[in-house]
Amino acid sequence: MADEEVVNGSTEETDDKSQKEKRSAKHDSGAADLEKVTDYAEEKEISTQDVSGAISLIGDQRNKQAAEKIAREKELLKVSIKKEDVDLIVKEMEISKLMAERTLREHHGNVVNALIALTN
Repeated sequence: MADEEVVNGSTEETDDKSQKEKRSAKHDSGAADLEKVTDYAEEKEISTQDVSGAISLIGDQRNKQAAEKIAREKELLKVSIKKEDVDLIVKEMEISKLMAERTLREHHGNVVNALIALTN
């Protein structure tokens, strides 16, 4: 009987050790996660040249887009359309005259293509 108690006592000790190891492993992983959170990168100052360069780049892009839009509008105004075609589109599609004219100009005066585009 004395032998059994020793065996039981040693198994209890190994169980206690394994539980302590599991607890310490949990705490270690938490510490590693905490280190990741507390790591930081040095912030660098943003110079005014960088900001002004970015702003001018954005302004250039907007100016370019505006110029392209104006050129597109000029091209559309050159397209000749018939008043009867505009009236037909306004009557059939129940849209404004400006919308009908624009759609007709975008399709180079072709009534069928303009109507197809408006129905899709």
